[in-house]
Amino acid sequence: MKIFAERLKELRLEEGLTTKKLGEKIGVSDVAISRWERCERVPNIIYLVEIAKYFRVSTDYLCGLED
Repeated sequence: MKIFAERLKELRLEEGLTTKKLGEKIGVSDVAISRWERCERVPNIIYLVEIAKYFRVSTDYLCGLED
C-alpha cells in the first residue's frame, strides 16, 4: 500500500488540496486521508473509487498496478 499512499499524497498536493479539503470532497475526515497517506490504514473500495473519480485516474493506477 506504500504506492497508494505515495500516489494519493502526490495527487492531492498537485491539486493544492489540504487533507481536510480532499476529505470534504470525497466524504471522509482529514484524519482518514492522513492515515491513508502514512500507510496506517487503507481505504475501503468505495473510497478508492471516489478518489479515482475525483482525480480522474484509474484504481489500478492508485494501487500501483499501472503507471
